[in-house]
Amino acid sequence: MPQPTEPTPQQTLYTVTADSLVAVDFTPRHHGRDHDRHHDRAPSRHHDRAPDRHRDRNTDDSHNRNADGSHDRPRHPRRPPGPYRRLFALPGTRAFTAGNLLARLPMGMFSISAVVMIAGARGSYALAGAVTATGLAATGVTGPWIARLVDRYGQARVAVPATLAAVLGSLALLLCVRYDAPDWTLFAAYAATASTPNLGGMSRARWAHLLREDPDALHTANSFEQAADELCFMLGPVLASFLTGTFFPEAGTLAGAVLLLAGMLLFTAQRATEPPPGTATGTARTPLRVPSLLPLLACFVATGAVFGSMEVVTIAYADAQGHRSAAGAVLALQAAGSCAAGLVYGALRPAGPAERRLPVCLLAMAALMSLPLLAARTLDSLWALAPALLAAGTATAPTMVTAMTLVQDRTPADRLNEGMSLVVTALLTGIACGSALGGWAAEHLSPTAAFTTPVAAAGTALLVGALSRIASGNSRRTH
Repeated sequence: MPQPTEPTPQQTLYTVTADSLVAVDFTPRHHGRDHDRHHDRAPSRHHDRAPDRHRDRNTDDSHNRNADGSHDRPRHPRRPPGPYRRLFALPGTRAFTAGNLLARLPMGMFSISAVVMIAGARGSYALAGAVTATGLAATGVTGPWIARLVDRYGQARVAVPATLAAVLGSLALLLCVRYDAPDWTLFAAYAATASTPNLGGMSRARWAHLLREDPDALHTANSFEQAADELCFMLGPVLASFLTGTFFPEAGTLAGAVLLLAGMLLFTAQRATEPPPGTATGTARTPLRVPSLLPLLACFVATGAVFGSMEVVTIAYADAQGHRSAAGAVLALQAAGSCAAGLVYGALRPAGPAERRLPVCLLAMAALMSLPLLAARTLDSLWALAPALLAAGTATAPTMVTAMTLVQDRTPADRLNEGMSLVVTALLTGIACGSALGGWAAEHLSPTAAFTTPVAAAGTALLVGALSRIASGNSRRTH
């Protein structure tokens, strides 16, 4: 038979509403006497509404009051951090970026420092140019090999000894010039500097490792790295010229060696962000055997020809105008335009895949590279050429960033440094070819007509990009 149940214990809930303590009774009411008793305990409707009048007068004050009577400041919605702020909020990114930038700055110092040092001591710009050209050629050959070692054994294990060899080569060049050693020793010493690792490639490899699951953030990182390249190659010659002119001819080379070693030690000390080395046997195929990567390397050769020819032609045009000393400042505007465009491009969210964006970027570069030609022909003034170069430079960084993104996508993961080092080799090859073609055009045609050389190089890059896009589309339809 049913047993009598125990009386339900009192269930009362206490809460705070604004300034009032409210007690609400949830005990079941079985008898009229209990109902009256609990009804007396429950808050009256008038008492519950009493604070509303006070609340209406002090709405903001009551909402921000703590339990102890203190007040908080009104909370406003925070603006989301920008893409670059989010990028450098990742642990370790600021440290390795600072070290990399410090080590990358001498890349824009060594060539001009060597030219000033050798030409001043030996009285021959031809010898100075031949020595620096030998260094560029050696870099193009040894760069991919060193990058392959970096991929296989890790950045710190390879980059530090390779940098020490490059620093010793710079110091050997300085001593050979200082103590009037034979000319062949200058070539040997400067060729040793080709062991400098690809600093931009190693930094991009770290970003690719950290942001492998976030393509938008990787786009921002690649844009920042391109802007850093432009900044270093813009400030490096200025710093080298200042040091060699203010102190002594060897000051630029000496300072560059110190900065390179200090920056590399700081960069490689950040082991937490270093990508893991690949397999010891290197099972992945070399990037040169990736069919889709070869057209990109051809685009980089043509883009390098744009850089090399524009530099030589601008110097020749400034010399013809009687302002050769201003050529460096005018060329710096092109790098400044590229640096600014790279930062803006990185802050924007890319629309569509990189394969579709690259032809648009190449088309923009071909169109904007015609502006210096138009300024030189129509206005025939160096001061009119300056803004044209600034505008032309804005097409460089987006093109380089988009192409570099494709290189990262198409290169095997454990050969990433090698793939990006091949890009540097392609650029150096293009710069050498462009410099030769631009110099020939300036001497045999005219400095003004020679501005057709970078336009033709940009058009070649556009043609290569279009043909590779058509070829890739046909291969996809076939498969």
